[in-house]
Amino acid sequence: MRQVLLPPRLEPVASPARYKILYGGRGSAKSWSVARILLILGSERRLRILCTREIQKTISESVHQLLRDQISAMGLDSFYAVTETSIEGQNGTQFLFTGLRQQDVAKIKSFEGVDIVWVEEAQVVSKKSWEILIPTIRKPGSEIWVTFNPELDTDETYVRFVVNPPEGAVLLKLNYKDNPWFPEVLEKERISLQKRDPVAYDNVWEGNCRSAVEGAIYAKEIAAAIEGRRIRPVPYDPLLKVHAIWDLGWNDAMTVIMAQRSSSEIRLIDYLEDSHRTYDSYVAELRGKPYRWGKDFLPHDGKAKNAQTGMSPIEVLKKLGRDVQEVPEIGVEEGIKAARQVFARVFFDETKTKRLVHCLRRYRRAIHQTTNEPGAPLHDEFSHGADAYRYLAVIADQMSNEDIVITDPYASFRKGWAA
Repeated sequence: MRQVLLPPRLEPVASPARYKILYGGRGSAKSWSVARILLILGSERRLRILCTREIQKTISESVHQLLRDQISAMGLDSFYAVTETSIEGQNGTQFLFTGLRQQDVAKIKSFEGVDIVWVEEAQVVSKKSWEILIPTIRKPGSEIWVTFNPELDTDETYVRFVVNPPEGAVLLKLNYKDNPWFPEVLEKERISLQKRDPVAYDNVWEGNCRSAVEGAIYAKEIAAAIEGRRIRPVPYDPLLKVHAIWDLGWNDAMTVIMAQRSSSEIRLIDYLEDSHRTYDSYVAELRGKPYRWGKDFLPHDGKAKNAQTGMSPIEVLKKLGRDVQEVPEIGVEEGIKAARQVFARVFFDETKTKRLVHCLRRYRRAIHQTTNEPGAPLHDEFSHGADAYRYLAVIADQMSNEDIVITDPYASFRKGWAA
């Protein structure tokens, strides 16, 4: 390898390994160093290098500019031909750029001959994307390089490569202290954030995971649940009924929270999330669980009739033998307020509701591109679980363990008096 300035801690990256994982906080020169190493490798032998991330709608969202800058910094302009969308070396080395979410199994096959994949900003790469990408990179000696600043300890990338790293992987946590050329301007920003927001500092500069993503709607509530040990094993109590709270979906996701209530305490013991399935398949799965069922609570759109069947979800579930009740419609913002109020009473099973907790940790608002102001909650893969939780908060005190619920115990007396 040609002599090039790199942080000393990156020395293990110079040895062959199927997986090379570099993660940590800001200012560690992770991306800068990887760009330099790959450009040098590409100048020494012909390589196909795929540079990718979860979402890349335009070339400006890729590492193209970073590579371009390093080509100039290292004096490789005469070797690499750089266009607006590609980088090619005189020896045939190619740098390719794409987003993972835009790919499917058929499209990704065009990258089977890739020598190295560099996955940048990998903290948001989904399980589906990894499961499509990894088996495709099958050329003998091929490598997968991963760089990211961690967010949550439940994120797919963090679990896959840090919590359970593949055998033989090079795994390096790098922070600003590992960068010999850490600039003074960043040092001022680091100190400022340390004084202003120690929690954010721990994630941004020390590379430690957050309790919830930046700007998460329920960030404080999730942090309190973690601190109060309310995310732990929550066993099923056969003396209490299990109520199912649904958020409806087909193409994106159908979610079902399974909850029990004991006095004021709400116990979330199970969770189901899937897509492209019929109601009878969900009901069959629920019936297969050893629970004593209470009611199924559906949002107001559960009354909407399907144009093909002429039946609403509420009608379908009733026909399938479920005891269905509609969740009162109080609006999204009022529902979020209700969810915040009920959080202190809720216990989450750490295994069976792990996905639900992950959704709540990532539930956030859309940011207006012009004003940078937060708006309505973002509709994404995490909002469906959060919506079901919002419905749970609305009906929390309607979850009964009685077979017959008398809403007004004095009604019969008043009827007699009226006569």
